[in-house]
Amino acid sequence: MAYVNGNLALQPKRKQDRKTVVKETKRVVKTRRSIPVQEKLLYMFTVLVCVAVAGVIIFRYAQIYDMNLQIKKLTSDYQTMNVEMEDMKKQVEMLSDPERIRKLAESQGMVSMLEGGITVKTGDKETKTAMGE
Repeated sequence: MAYVNGNLALQPKRKQDRKTVVKETKRVVKTRRSIPVQEKLLYMFTVLVCVAVAGVIIFRYAQIYDMNLQIKKLTSDYQTMNVEMEDMKKQVEMLSDPERIRKLAESQGMVSMLEGGITVKTGDKETKTAMGE
């Protein structure tokens, strides 16, 4: 005898007594009206104007940034040249010292003309003084 009450696999299938009721409902679908062409053009023109204004503003800020960069560069160049100019002024003062010039002239064989004339060689061993006072 078969085991009938305890095993679901062996139980007979139940018959469905109920019928499924399908309820038909009507749904109203509203289609959106598209935007008119004039309004689309107006929106596009507004967006283009905003983009153009933003582009001009960004371009001007880029120019200002570039000018500031050039100002910083010129300022640093100016300061560097001022330092070099001070060094050159010190060299000019040092090189134009009369005592230094006199010693350099004597070391090269020049003669001091304290009596106020110019000595000119006229021959092998002859010298004459010109412009004597």
